[in-house]
Amino acid sequence: AGEDGDAALSEVTVTLIDKREFKAKVVGIDRRTDVALLKIDAKGLPAVKIGKADDARVGEWVVAMGSPFGFDNTVTAGIISAKARRLPDETYVPFIQTDVAINPGNSGGPLFNLAGEVIGINSQIYSRSGGFMGISFAIPIDVAMNVKDQLVTHGRVQRGRLGIAIQGVDKDLAQSFGLPDARGALVASVEPGSAAEKAGLQAGDVVLGVDGKRIGDSADLPRVIGEKRPGTRIRMEVWRDGRSRDMVATLDELTADNVASAPTPSQVESVNAGIGLTARALTSQEAAQLRLRGGLVVEGVDGPAARAGLQRGDIILALNNQAVTSVAQFRSLVEASGKRFALLIQRGESRIFVPLRLE
Repeated sequence: AGEDGDAALSEVTVTLIDKREFKAKVVGIDRRTDVALLKIDAKGLPAVKIGKADDARVGEWVVAMGSPFGFDNTVTAGIISAKARRLPDETYVPFIQTDVAINPGNSGGPLFNLAGEVIGINSQIYSRSGGFMGISFAIPIDVAMNVKDQLVTHGRVQRGRLGIAIQGVDKDLAQSFGLPDARGALVASVEPGSAAEKAGLQAGDVVLGVDGKRIGDSADLPRVIGEKRPGTRIRMEVWRDGRSRDMVATLDELTADNVASAPTPSQVESVNAGIGLTARALTSQEAAQLRLRGGLVVEGVDGPAARAGLQRGDIILALNNQAVTSVAQFRSLVEASGKRFALLIQRGESRIFVPLRLE
């Protein structure tokens, strides 16, 4: 039962409010949302009514049930503090934030609205002491029910995948790419053979929407894509070369990522590129090892380059979407780009855009 090596969790004991106990079968587990589906052989079970988390509003009163510190059937109340809250390493869950008192033993319990409908599953708290501090998070019931449906039908959760690495768009990057506002998901790299490459996405593109759904923050994109099944055909609004265009992609399936590590380049002669940056071109051997067509290795930073966050060892791949091949060519690109531009760099296993201002 389950997936990802969860066979050890194939049996669980469920205790009901009337003290009856049942052996439950684990139908499936989805670690990305922290939701599991259990099945028990019983009759006459009470059932809750499922609500819609999307309809809940900030400021609305909610009630949580659970067994904090072992005190069975404890009820606490509060309001919804925020919606669609993203937490580190929880890309696929837009959490409901509340100020309902949640403590160890509340996790897995229902979060009710005042109509008695379940709108969330109490999941975790923010705490510096280990106890409740006024910030708690619940998994929206819509997310949990989608997981349930997939586990019942397929025995596992299938998620769509584009095959891109993304980063957020701040004010400086938005100005560098000519975007009217700082929103969307900036494509830092495209995986060869992926759905994104087949669709024609390129590093430097900014995904602004998917199937009419606005991408306000880069973290919205993995969730929107992950909610769709592999093989789904999607329409994207993409910003490229100063204008918006429509692109179509057919999604792959999200699986475990396998990323190769990059070797450290050797030292050769450095040349100052004129922006507080000392760099050198990749050797042909280094480029082959890194599977790159070219680029510059950063040997030292100062001034504007240091303020932008560039680091020694970064590999500069492009300036404003124009591939960098040599120090001389890079200097020419800098001179032609004015006071603001964006550098695409590779740092370790990741690719990111770095906005740079010369004023």
